[in-house]
Amino acid sequence: MGLKLRIVPDPVLRKVAQAVPAMDKDTSLFMHAMLEAMYENRGIGLAAPQVGELRRVIVMDVADEQKTGGALLMANPEILWKSEETFTYNEGCLSIPGQFAEVTRPKKVRVAYVDPEGKRQELEAEELLSSCIQHEIDHLNGVLFVDYVSKLKRDMMIKRVEKAQRMAEQEDEKSHVF
Repeated sequence: MGLKLRIVPDPVLRKVAQAVPAMDKDTSLFMHAMLEAMYENRGIGLAAPQVGELRRVIVMDVADEQKTGGALLMANPEILWKSEETFTYNEGCLSIPGQFAEVTRPKKVRVAYVDPEGKRQELEAEELLSSCIQHEIDHLNGVLFVDYVSKLKRDMMIKRVEKAQRMAEQEDEKSHVF
């Protein structure tokens, strides 16, 4: 199941994902395919809309940065609690390649979700993992990290991505000329 990343301004990135009615084999396989796509693209988190699926599914693995113990696969994640204390991180996004911005979010969150085996779980996360969970849940609601910066900066970042995409497409066209 080779999943293809969606890049801004793809409209699917602005749509709200639908709840997963029940964990089944298809959803579990999809979660693992998302994890593979995330690793292939050197990300630490990925949401289903980023691969064109409007399902409330996210995957992440911040273990390299935080030594937290590996991948998390979540269906229907829901933030139950957020701390008053904040944490600022220089965020990037696989759907907005090459662009980064400081985003301030709650330092800690408690999240409930359904795991690939269909069991309801709860997790308390802080700092990088907390920011990653919030970033990916934002994707499920059609929100991008650039929505946390000024309109001017957001527009500039998206224009840079669009320009890079056009240049890449032109290079692809040139490579097929004989």
